[in-house]
Amino acid sequence: MQNNKKNIVRAAVVAASFAFIFYGITRGETSVVLNKAVNICLECIGLG
Repeated sequence: MQNNKKNIVRAAVVAASFAFIFYGITRGETSVVLNKAVNICLECIGLG
C-alpha cells in the first residue's frame, strides 16, 4: 500500500515537471535560460 502511494506521488511530480517544462518552452524561455547560462559561464571563467 505504501509503495503504491509513493509511485502515484512520483508520477504526479514527473507529470507536473513535464507540464512546466512544456509551458516554459511554449513561452520561449529556452533562449532566455541559455543566454543566462552562457553569461554565468563566461563570468566564472573570466573570459567576458
